[in-house]
Amino acid sequence: MADPDIEALQETIRRAAAVRSPLRIVGGGTKDFYGEKLTGDVVDVRSLSGIVDYDPTELVIAARAGTSIDEIESTMAASGQMLAFEPPRFAAGGTLGGAIAAGLSGPRRPYAGSARDLVLGVKIVDGTGRALSFGGRVMKNVAGFDVSRLTTGAMGTLGVVTEVSLKCLPLPRTEATRLFDLSADESIRRVNEWGGQPLPLSATCFHQGRLAVRLSGAPSAVAAACAKIGGAAVEDAGALWTSVRDQRHAFFTGASAARAPLWRLSVGSTAPYTDLGGEQLIEWGGALRWLAASPRTEAARVRAWASTHGGHATLFRATDKPADVFHPLPPALAELHRRLKATFDPHGILNRNRLSSAF
Repeated sequence: MADPDIEALQETIRRAAAVRSPLRIVGGGTKDFYGEKLTGDVVDVRSLSGIVDYDPTELVIAARAGTSIDEIESTMAASGQMLAFEPPRFAAGGTLGGAIAAGLSGPRRPYAGSARDLVLGVKIVDGTGRALSFGGRVMKNVAGFDVSRLTTGAMGTLGVVTEVSLKCLPLPRTEATRLFDLSADESIRRVNEWGGQPLPLSATCFHQGRLAVRLSGAPSAVAAACAKIGGAAVEDAGALWTSVRDQRHAFFTGASAARAPLWRLSVGSTAPYTDLGGEQLIEWGGALRWLAASPRTEAARVRAWASTHGGHATLFRATDKPADVFHPLPPALAELHRRLKATFDPHGILNRNRLSSAF
């Protein structure tokens, strides 16, 4: 059966492609700050909303891209399930399509999987107006080139996401958070040590001499883990992890941090703590470092340090963006990106230059 919303989207894209006019894809608009400069006529996809299919016994949910994250998670919670990648909300109104297009994950990511890990299938409209479907709604449905996961994190540059199917996981039966007074280096050492043990870790966060560790699972396993690692109990731990996920933590909202460029450094979890010129918050067992940069911080130094430790650095949020937002790609990988863009959006109209000024 024809879908009038999809048909209208296809027609909009075809008209824009005919005159090479860029389009800016918008859902809730909660991540407009992320990526390079916004350009093009706005295409609002919030009309593409609603849960298409959800069978808790199959651990899969499918929903249209404009469906709010809040609606999806409340529906799943009623059946004792969750989106395990803990999609961040930077403001009210975030949508599933935006979460998948941005590809960002919250505190549970190292222990339960990223957004890309949990995507089973997507439907998109590409830059020529074709409606395409990739993957499916079952756990084992991937053969060959996995476009579903390729689309995750592509910032809408390969196509307008119209529907997503995702793997669900059960909500933990219980959770506890323990707090430790430690240096940054000792925190990194401990979380890596604990990560190699059969402990039900589900999140870590270090900031200003304090390490918070969340444990999730069966009551007996969580109680045993608390006894093993020690630390002090944290009251209202849910609020702590929500503040980290949604960047409402004092690190992100303090007077100096709110004005400073915010860098997101993805590195090897054992990378030593290094003063890069500014305050840091460390997540993901040491693998994610947030840096509220000082005026003296140089982009080249931050990126060189991240590269040295097996990762990359993104200028995540800034009033002015003098540096390229995303870490420069090696030539071979950049060429692969260009070819993919040319295949799915040959006229370069979808979220033009959102990922790179090169395409």
